[in-house]
Amino acid sequence: MTMEHPTHTGPGGPRPWWRGAAIYQIYPRSFADANNDGVGDLPGITRHLDHVASLGVDAIWLSPFFTSPMRDFGYDVSDFRDVDPLFGTLADFDALVARAHALNLKVIIDQVYSHTSDQHAWFQESRQDRTNPKADWYVWADAKPDGSPPCNWQSVFGGPAWTWDARRGQYYLHNFLTEQPDLNVHNPVVQDALLDVARFWLDRGVDGFRLDAINFSMHDPAFTDNPVNPDPHALRTRPFDFQLHTRNMSHPDIPKFLERIRGVLDSYGGDRFTVAEVGGPGADREMKAFTAGNTRLNSAYDFSFLYADTLTPALVRKALELWPDEPGLGWPSWAFSNHDAPRCVSRWAKPQDRAAFARMAALLLVTLRGNIFFYQGEELALTQVAIPFEQLQDPEAIANWPLTLGRDGARTPMPWTSGAPNAGFSTAQPWLPVGADHDAMAVDRQQADPHSHLALTRRVLGLRKAHAALAVGDMRFIEAGEHVLAFERSHGDETLLCLFNFGPGAWTTPEGANWPVVDSVGAPQSGTQGWTLPPFGGLVLSRPK
Repeated sequence: MTMEHPTHTGPGGPRPWWRGAAIYQIYPRSFADANNDGVGDLPGITRHLDHVASLGVDAIWLSPFFTSPMRDFGYDVSDFRDVDPLFGTLADFDALVARAHALNLKVIIDQVYSHTSDQHAWFQESRQDRTNPKADWYVWADAKPDGSPPCNWQSVFGGPAWTWDARRGQYYLHNFLTEQPDLNVHNPVVQDALLDVARFWLDRGVDGFRLDAINFSMHDPAFTDNPVNPDPHALRTRPFDFQLHTRNMSHPDIPKFLERIRGVLDSYGGDRFTVAEVGGPGADREMKAFTAGNTRLNSAYDFSFLYADTLTPALVRKALELWPDEPGLGWPSWAFSNHDAPRCVSRWAKPQDRAAFARMAALLLVTLRGNIFFYQGEELALTQVAIPFEQLQDPEAIANWPLTLGRDGARTPMPWTSGAPNAGFSTAQPWLPVGADHDAMAVDRQQADPHSHLALTRRVLGLRKAHAALAVGDMRFIEAGEHVLAFERSHGDETLLCLFNFGPGAWTTPEGANWPVVDSVGAPQSGTQGWTLPPFGGLVLSRPK
């Protein structure tokens, strides 16, 4: 197969680098440990950026590395403008950005604008009394006459979303941990402070932001109770699950704040990128609101695939058909795995099918319309690690064990060198154990195998770069039965037919026997009229003009 050189121009003129981009997510604690203290760090990331660049991705996304007491492993920020000593220094960050840019990798970093750590100087001042300069920088409310919290809101990690503070004689809101008080983003002065944080990192050369839990950034100021979730089949492992979250999040003023964020990024040049994390049922509505037009965010992603127990053609079609190519409609992003969800190969495939399924999933991901995220280790087809209770670190998993699997099993160390201590991640005991089967899947072992999942990942990412139809083309689904996913991707004069067999038996296409093969997995066989795809087979054909 002959690959064309990647292009960012075509019908309709040039396109921004991020439209159709492949972005590699790095969880700093678990990527590479340069100082051998058992925790990954920024110098470790920098040392391995050549590996990331070799995959053919366009950018990296770094999960938080900011100063933090690490109650939620960096998502509880105590200083937005510095690097936690655990991960290195600002100079280390600058070196990382310089190396990434030298390798033609854009750098996207997390920004946490809905809450801070309770150790942040802003909160330390805010909680002192009701008259200090930052008194209304956080969400404070009086108790009800009986002393109970202002309303019935529940936190994501379990228990009420309100904690009493005797200094002020009020409750403060925390949609997550008690140690993560919510910022009052309704306050324009708070917005100004957060925009200054954005400028700080843009001045250091970052190319954009992933906005964490942004739909939690504003609440109903009247503190109206959330309604009860009426779904009798809803999974209820936490008090949070008993409610519809119409009041503690998703306020209609959030897009106005996003327009201010976009304005700051645009002031640094038109190639900066913003993507929002949007959770909850009906997330597509908020994703569309957050990305509508040209004055809000560039993209958003939800948990359509990240929290799915199984991957089916119907699920893919339902998620993607919500994003037709229409004027004013935003641009989606998709991920099969990340730091918040169990690894997809373990969620979606039986142990005996995982290798074949992972190959099909990799080809599928690169053919989707939108941006795509690869999570560290996904290029190795890493499996989810079973973490015993006594080794759990994730506060959500500990609070809701054993019904909530938690996030630790997807955050285990990256295996670099087979046979080395801790698979080459660190010579010290890692903060989480290396997966028992991960040593055999290490980078060095797969690097030497032209048939490895790593080699496949590089190939399919190259495929996406070579074909604008896959990166930015239109998408049209084709009926092919319950177990087969079929769609066309078209751009300019090129139309690609993408076929994936999710079923337990072989499936034969009604046409295409002599069409050029662009790529395939699972060794489909050409017949008289069409192709036969085995279970977990995938095929991309070029439709003749």
